[in-house]
Amino acid sequence: MKLYDFWRSSAAYRVRIALNLKGLAYTSIPTDLTAGAHRTDAYLTENPQGLVPMLDVDGMKISQTLAIIDWLDATQPEPRLIPSDLEARAAELSKALAIIADIHPINNLRVLKYLKNELGLDQTAIDQWIRHWISTGFSSLETMADPAKPYLSGDAPGLADCCLVPQMYNARRFETPLEAFPRLVRIDAACAALPAFRAAHPDAVKG
Repeated sequence: MKLYDFWRSSAAYRVRIALNLKGLAYTSIPTDLTAGAHRTDAYLTENPQGLVPMLDVDGMKISQTLAIIDWLDATQPEPRLIPSDLEARAAELSKALAIIADIHPINNLRVLKYLKNELGLDQTAIDQWIRHWISTGFSSLETMADPAKPYLSGDAPGLADCCLVPQMYNARRFETPLEAFPRLVRIDAACAALPAFRAAHPDAVKG
């Protein structure tokens, strides 16, 4: 397996965690978003969306983190990251999508570039934008986290934790206050103690 990756991409970070939790070996193909490597003709031929991550499995190319992790669960079912029980699956996807559909898309690099280059916002305003939408999303997610469980996914880390930890990294990177989210902070710390999460951290994979 080859993972087209960028060390600071929270979407790629999610997939690195999932691969590590499942103990799957892969080759990282660095794809520098800041240098526009994802917008080259060669990359767009492989992935018309021009995004990372992309997982290449013997020529089968999968983009979008949820699609990648769902495929990993279907082909390498242990440990499961998305429950097979329908009620538990819905709950897990609800938590994960609160991050990858509601928080992340409006704070990713291409949106931030548009705010700066097309709308003329200065960095102070952009940082305020980022912190606002992270905090808004975290407020909902905090109530969804079970205070009696060690992980956002429950008794073991799952898809929701794969999504939460990179977003917590982003929150700290942009100095988002986290005092209002003690459950999320606790869960993030529990995940950080696990080798699969530590090995996926941007500091661990930055070339």
